[in-house]
Amino acid sequence: MSIANFFRRPHYTSEATDFIDALKAQKPHLDAAQQQGRALLWDKEVDRALQAEFRAARVPQKPYVYQTAPAADH
Repeated sequence: MSIANFFRRPHYTSEATDFIDALKAQKPHLDAAQQQGRALLWDKEVDRALQAEFRAARVPQKPYVYQTAPAADH
């Protein structure tokens, strides 16, 4: 018996993992639907030139954006 087998624990899966595995077995189309949803919202082609234009057009923000005029001395 090797030392690695001596310390080996039994295979464990959490309740959440068991639930997800059972759900995927019941609904095999779930992965495809999830990937379609992700593609709809997140997997977008990035236009690097347009991003560079947006960055170049930024205007520096004042430290306190709500102050419109210097305070008058009272």
